[in-house]
Amino acid sequence: MTIKAVVFDAYGTLFDVQSVAGITEAAFPGHGETITQLWRLKQLEYTWLRGLMGAYADFWTVTQDSLTYTLETLGLSATPDFVATVAEAYDALALYPEAREALEALSPLRLAIFSNGSPAMLGRLVAQAGIGDLLETVISVDEIGVYKPDPRGYAHVEARLSLARDEILFVSSNGFDIAGARAHGFRVARIARLPDDTLRRDLAGAATIGPALMFKALRLRPERLGFEADVTIATLTDLAALVARGEDAWGR
Repeated sequence: MTIKAVVFDAYGTLFDVQSVAGITEAAFPGHGETITQLWRLKQLEYTWLRGLMGAYADFWTVTQDSLTYTLETLGLSATPDFVATVAEAYDALALYPEAREALEALSPLRLAIFSNGSPAMLGRLVAQAGIGDLLETVISVDEIGVYKPDPRGYAHVEARLSLARDEILFVSSNGFDIAGARAHGFRVARIARLPDDTLRRDLAGAATIGPALMFKALRLRPERLGFEADVTIATLTDLAALVARGEDAWGR
């Protein structure tokens, strides 16, 4: 089948989660790097735990809870109001530099976001990045109350777009999301901004493995779950050429 829609993950794919570092450092001088990495790791872990527990709470709650956990772990104190203020950094993540160009190049197709973010968070994020005019829709897991990589989430994307799974190209940089989308049957493109051999050299050459490097080792590589991306590309701007290749791009 022909690709009719390209669906993007938001956090880490279109938007740089590392861009909260300036805010965390300003809020807690000397701890910004550690907070940035632990916060994101725990944020994802809480989505998976809540999924397994059947105890859904929206991503704004998860984002605040994971930040609170991080601060408590580091022995840092903050009022709930200050935690919420710092957590708002996730509503103002930097758009990756090539993202707008990539979306514009794909404009003949239907474009959407599918994300763990709550509708309010995603609305603010898309608005501040100025890309709303390039997207047909923004789909949140909040609509069905299950987090990725629950297969019900990817099925919800099909239903919202009224398309068959073979007509959808799913794009992500997150290994768990790639595995989930691929297991569901989507065609999947992995964005690998950090080449694996570069990561291996960085790990081998590091005197100590700090929080940022540990995060890269845990979150920027494909998961070994038996469901790998159809294709791996270095940047979002490679997508237009990939789609133009048609069936030759997938090798299925």
